[in-house]
Amino acid sequence: MHNDIPQLRHILKSAKTIAVVGLSAQWNRPSYFAAKYMQEHGYRVIPVNPRYAGQGQFPAEDILGQKCYASLLEIPEPVDMVDVFRKTEDVLPIAQEAFQIGAACLWQQLGVENSEASALFLNDGRLSVTNRCVKIEHARIFGGLNWVGVNTGIISAKRPID
Repeated sequence: MHNDIPQLRHILKSAKTIAVVGLSAQWNRPSYFAAKYMQEHGYRVIPVNPRYAGQGQFPAEDILGQKCYASLLEIPEPVDMVDVFRKTEDVLPIAQEAFQIGAACLWQQLGVENSEASALFLNDGRLSVTNRCVKIEHARIFGGLNWVGVNTGIISAKRPID
């Protein structure tokens, strides 16, 4: 795994386009926070979530001003990193799609560690990060932790009721 600071710095500096699998359109979800932060810091964020791509109970919609796709395979442009906001047991098929589209890095969010998915990337000389938040790591490495703290204007532990 590539979980040390020099490797994380390299990954975050080299990636320009991030597909976020499991990105929610709800502003108070962790996936939305992370994607919005990365977008505000110059990354192109591509939402991937069948629920919001017209495949689920809702009609197709944009998230953070970007078209949402049902799968990584539908994205019509190169993707540097795939950031996964899904359960560990759901990651392998996502990793296989990420591998197929040529993503250089598979990033598994906090609490997500699928070793088989990581091995797929590492055995091919690609990068894999597990159990880390891309937003937190970017802020930590590039000096932005003060931007994601109490001065954000949002303090909430409340989860929406579906």
